[in-house]
Amino acid sequence: MTRKMLTRRQALAAAAIGSFAITGRARAAFQPSATLLEAARKEGRVVVYTASFTEVMQEVVNDFNKHFPFIKVEVVRASGGQLITRVQTEAAAGKLTADVVDHSDRALMKRIEDLFQDYAPPNAADYLPASLVSPKLWPTITPCWVIVSQSELQKNPPKTWWDLCKPEYADGQIGTVIGPSGGTTWTRIMFERQVLGEDYWPKQAAVKPRLYPSGAPLSDALVRGEVNIAPLIHNIIYPKKLQGAPVEIVFPPEGVPVTPYASGIPKTAQHPNAGRLFLDYMLSEQGQIFSIKEQGNLTSLRVPPALPEGFDAKKQKIWVPDYEQSEKLHDPWLAEWNKVFGYRQ
Repeated sequence: MTRKMLTRRQALAAAAIGSFAITGRARAAFQPSATLLEAARKEGRVVVYTASFTEVMQEVVNDFNKHFPFIKVEVVRASGGQLITRVQTEAAAGKLTADVVDHSDRALMKRIEDLFQDYAPPNAADYLPASLVSPKLWPTITPCWVIVSQSELQKNPPKTWWDLCKPEYADGQIGTVIGPSGGTTWTRIMFERQVLGEDYWPKQAAVKPRLYPSGAPLSDALVRGEVNIAPLIHNIIYPKKLQGAPVEIVFPPEGVPVTPYASGIPKTAQHPNAGRLFLDYMLSEQGQIFSIKEQGNLTSLRVPPALPEGFDAKKQKIWVPDYEQSEKLHDPWLAEWNKVFGYRQ
């Protein structure tokens, strides 16, 4: 890639920062129609396939069941690529049991959108068009990336993305999730290359970060002190902080990468009404407030009803990946990331 092309890409990326309007507004309680409520009650069950961390999705399920205790929610969790493979394999065999597929990789879900039925939540018009890749698939959650430090061990914590390249944090102090781990990590990888520039990866790799397969083991390693700095999805570390884990969380000023999910209801859903109720709730303002306040996510609503703890709308700017660029750059840039960081699949 030429310097001129890189500069143009970085300009486009910079334009994407701040595309969410962060303001507050009055909260609205979720009120499903009587017809949907009765139909879902009769089905009494919903099977959710998800790429979210198990503990994160279980929190969502617990909140949903506070309002709709008559719906039994069964969660099947797998990492991004594995989940898509499972959905495709089961669908080809006529054995797809999912009523909802909740996924972090919009590109992978777009490729199989024909498996999903027409669906839109009651508040569809309130969602940012940039967060959607299909009228059938919706951003139930919008996780964001932060920098986390183990406060008992790290007395000079990093404050910016570029701080993660400082020699003082070398030789295994930093842990990072491998690029190919899934859709949320690809968002971080794309942000680093487009916004921070082509020099960022080599400089970050030079401090020799420890590589982890996903955010769950990395967040545990950080809390235990095996590493003392890590870029992480906020929703995997925020609950640990609420439980008293010794961590400091920073929303970096260069930009906060977000990954709008793509979630839908398969055409073969055996409990489609319960699936619709589950998604309608997650996508409602009430469901989004839970996602923001209790889990630390951001939102793809045009006017966010709340902000996560520590996020300052005047200082931090949201970065939303461009879908078409994400598709085009995914394979070559991940291959390059693997080479720079010495990772072999």
